[in-house]
Amino acid sequence: MKKTILLAVALTAGLYAQGRGGPVSMSADVNQKYNAIKNNLTKAAESMPEDGYSLQPSKEERNFGAWVAHVADTQAGACSGLAGARKNIGAASKTSKADLVAALKESFDICDAVYSGTTDANATEMVASFGGQVPRASALYGTIIHDNECYGSMAVYLRMKGIVPPSTEAMGARGGGRGAGPLWLAGRGASSGHPLAAAD
Repeated sequence: MKKTILLAVALTAGLYAQGRGGPVSMSADVNQKYNAIKNNLTKAAESMPEDGYSLQPSKEERNFGAWVAHVADTQAGACSGLAGARKNIGAASKTSKADLVAALKESFDICDAVYSGTTDANATEMVASFGGQVPRASALYGTIIHDNECYGSMAVYLRMKGIVPPSTEAMGARGGGRGAGPLWLAGRGASSGHPLAAAD
């Protein structure tokens, strides 16, 4: 099982490395992915106006503020756990934009040290995660994946308020836009040979 997880993580890192002209070390790759989603989530939280934090498309969905709280609490718990002492920052109890943006920042402050402290030497060390013992890099990639899933939902709420999501705005600045694909595929047409270059 451990070998399977490590292989999956290594293949993921290798695929992204191809997109940037690789090779890239696993520790560098995981930090690049973390900083990218950190930037998107921070800008999303900051760009939504105060009244948008209570936006709730349906009773089954979280409101926008609850998404920010969910990201902050989950990240803080995961990263502080990897640091040795799981911490609950209580973001779910907050409702104002200012308090939730501050909670999100606190969660990133906790995670910054964990991600920057990841090296190629300790990336494969077994650590305690929500799913049990997994390689450190696997736990970190898991948090990044969860953050991206949450950001995907939050981006829809921004659109409902007439706000361009930060990731789309960034692609537009690079000559991309809707349907342009991920930033790490920017400028790579179908003829480039990249396995995902033709994907929309």
